Amino acid sequence: MNTDEHHHHSAMHDSHAGHAQAHVAGAHAQPSAKEKHGGHDEHEGHSVADFRKRFWISTLLTLPIVALTPMIQIWLGFESTLSFEGDLYVLFGLSTLVYLYGGMPFLKGIVRELKHRQPGMMTLVAVSITTAYVYSSSVVFGLSGETFFWETATLIDIMLLGHWIEMKSVLGASRALEQLAALMPSTAHVIDHNGSTRDVPISSLRPGTKVLVKPGEKIPADGMITEGESSVNEAMLTGESKPVRKAKGKKVIGGSVNGEGALTVEIQRTGEDSFLSGVIRLVREAQKSKSKTQVLANKAAFWLTLVAIGGGALTLFSWLWIGGAEFSFALQRTVTVMVVACPHALGLAVPLVVAVSTAVSAGNGLLIRNRSAFEKARTIDAVVFDKTGTLTEGRFGVTDVVSLSKDINEQEMLRLAASLEGQSEHPIAQGIARHFEGQKARVSGFRSLTGRGVEGNVDGRRVMVTSTSFARESSWDIKDERVETLLAQGKTVVVVAVDGKPVGVIALADMIRPEAKDAVLVLRERGLKAMMLTGDNARVAQWVSREIGLNEFMAEVLPDQKALKIQEIQSRGMTVAMVGDGINDAPALAQADVGIAIGAGTDVAVETADVILVNNDPRDVTAILDLARTTHRKMVQNLVWATGYNVVALPLAAGVLFDQGILLSPALGAVLMSLSTVVVAINARMFPWTKEASPHHHMTT
Repeated sequence: MNTDEHHHHSAMHDSHAGHAQAHVAGAHAQPSAKEKHGGHDEHEGHSVADFRKRFWISTLLTLPIVALTPMIQIWLGFESTLSFEGDLYVLFGLSTLVYLYGGMPFLKGIVRELKHRQPGMMTLVAVSITTAYVYSSSVVFGLSGETFFWETATLIDIMLLGHWIEMKSVLGASRALEQLAALMPSTAHVIDHNGSTRDVPISSLRPGTKVLVKPGEKIPADGMITEGESSVNEAMLTGESKPVRKAKGKKVIGGSVNGEGALTVEIQRTGEDSFLSGVIRLVREAQKSKSKTQVLANKAAFWLTLVAIGGGALTLFSWLWIGGAEFSFALQRTVTVMVVACPHALGLAVPLVVAVSTAVSAGNGLLIRNRSAFEKARTIDAVVFDKTGTLTEGRFGVTDVVSLSKDINEQEMLRLAASLEGQSEHPIAQGIARHFEGQKARVSGFRSLTGRGVEGNVDGRRVMVTSTSFARESSWDIKDERVETLLAQGKTVVVVAVDGKPVGVIALADMIRPEAKDAVLVLRERGLKAMMLTGDNARVAQWVSREIGLNEFMAEVLPDQKALKIQEIQSRGMTVAMVGDGINDAPALAQADVGIAIGAGTDVAVETADVILVNNDPRDVTAILDLARTTHRKMVQNLVWATGYNVVALPLAAGVLFDQGILLSPALGAVLMSLSTVVVAINARMFPWTKEASPHHHMTT
């Protein structure tokens, strides 16, 4: 076994991420385009705390507004008790406070939406509350009619509550770029001209500087090895599943982890020119170019805005010029139509479903970070999986044991090899040691042979485990069709020799997750394409693809190419979900329509993703698709409930049946709006989805 396959997992964890972030340029996450609504952020300039504060203050001010409303007093029989001289002016003053303070996000929102030429929820709310407020204020100062102050205040309260719930349910902005920067160590061991070393911040490194990288340390910057030999773990950066042998003249990447040997590295690229900074730029670019989805409620609000303005204008024109009514009556009908057109329930229709689905999914190990992208999951055509750590376990295991000698059977050969490899901490060695479950033999004289493998005395016999290349150099006869087949599959094959003679081979590979086959099977049964995108070599990728049953795979793809590969699939007209766990997956997760991170993966992958699978089960991808469809269906149902009463209320408010003595009063309109809100709240709570109902939970692995 080559020493490139004897790597110690002793990565040093730095607590000084500040230096790293200063070194890796631009490592500050920007709000992702994924997290925007309809091309602009309707919550711009307002935090969760701001909406919460505005809601509670406005609600407290609404209580006296309701108490001072003549219509409410008549309903409750308190008109003589609560009426006093100048009460209408107090009502006007309180309502003005609620309109200006509570309504400010919507008044600012209408300006933004009209500026972007995308009128939506903010426009509808602003039009309704402004119409009702201005009309009611006119009534206070002499215009004939009834005030709509309490409708205005309660509408503002409910809309603030809806936006507060909505913002709380969506997790914070991505911190992917900071997580990438934190991969870098804080200091480096610079080698002076006299050969001594001193520790300096990595931000002070320049091209040409020589640094010492000790065993187990992170490499501080991109460079070339000038002295030393070791294996370097680049799995989290390139996707290569096993440590890569590095010697003089080979390039190394900043952030990768050195193995068992000390290296002298001449720095070549730092800061913005580094490999890691390139990945950061790709993440940012992919996030900015993210396709934007418009929230369903905004679409409904757009049409209701047109209905409110058009219906109000038509009502006013009809009563004045066709019906010959007095202006005050026509204006009251117009205002009633415009207020009724904005149902209170619309402000809660989508946020309540989002809040419930987020809570339900979290309880089942599915964390939704980005609602807009999550909603798009129901339209997915292709699911692209990373290999290492996603479809595979990310650790080596024995797949085949082949005996080449009649004197020693497979079990005995494995016992000897496992006993010897148990002395090493390399992942390949540990894979062999774990595979043998019986009693291991005692080992003496253990030695690690640079470039060759390991050897030692096992039960009085000299046992050696080495690579196939060393075996061929030693003219050992290992020609066998079974061995050639294993090598063709891209597996790591080691040769076991006893007393100088080869007795068999052991093949290892990154072990395929037992759940992976079920996940791919369900996806393909649904007519979706299941693909794999990996930085590993083509032979390994082909073996994994065939074992799992994928539609296609792309191998030897570096991080700077992964986002492009996702773009290529999207250019075929497909909506793409990417499932990954490594740093090398971050640009692709950001570029995909839906980024899904396996929870046990790196913080970078998790922070870049839209959905996180806490249970590390690739089968949960189908659960996410089911949840997205259920959530969308509930949203549509709630929007129907929220707006459905308008079909009846708007014509009645306009006075279509006035000749028959039927006229929708503001009071009755308020009752209908309240009833609609209650129905929406109940419907959102009745969420017919559990992960247990997803198809993979009825399958055996």
